[in-house]
Amino acid sequence: MYRVIGTAKSRSFRVLWMLEELGQPYEHIPANPRSEGVAQFNPAGKVPVLIDDGTPITDSTAILTYLADRHGGLTHPAGTLDRARQDSLTQFLLDEFDAALWLAARHSFILPEELRLSAIKNTLRWEFEASQRTLVHRMGEGPFLMGEVMTVPDIILAHCLDWALIARFPVVETRLSEYLDRMRQRPAYRRAAAG
Repeated sequence: MYRVIGTAKSRSFRVLWMLEELGQPYEHIPANPRSEGVAQFNPAGKVPVLIDDGTPITDSTAILTYLADRHGGLTHPAGTLDRARQDSLTQFLLDEFDAALWLAARHSFILPEELRLSAIKNTLRWEFEASQRTLVHRMGEGPFLMGEVMTVPDIILAHCLDWALIARFPVVETRLSEYLDRMRQRPAYRRAAAG
């Protein structure tokens, strides 16, 4: 059985949701970043940490990719053009969505107050909105990011859109708002959010 370390209000949600989608059993340990329960497995103190057979795996995207490949779900096969497109979308979301939200969080409450630059958040919001327009042009036809099949980037995108709304980064593209509404209705999403 997998163990997932990290609160559901962090990127750990991505891992919990993935495991729910895959129907895999897991134990959830809702530890905060940099707490003792996290630092023993990840010296950086970051969550999530997935423990599989005694081995810790860190970084939410690495964990999602590992689980998708291991269980053959929410992914296209390695070495295919669909997988290349999937990986490209994953990288785009990490570079353009996740990075902007993380930088805003660092300048809101993570960095020491004397190092925070509140004005940077206006630039990040502008970039986030521009990235949404780009993403809409890359979306496939169908209920998911790539079309008819849910994949790893769907979990990352929906989590980032949730995070954006909490951080007061507007979701300006109607297609993305509708997408998020659909993803929130998924039973696996709801089970992960309840944990």
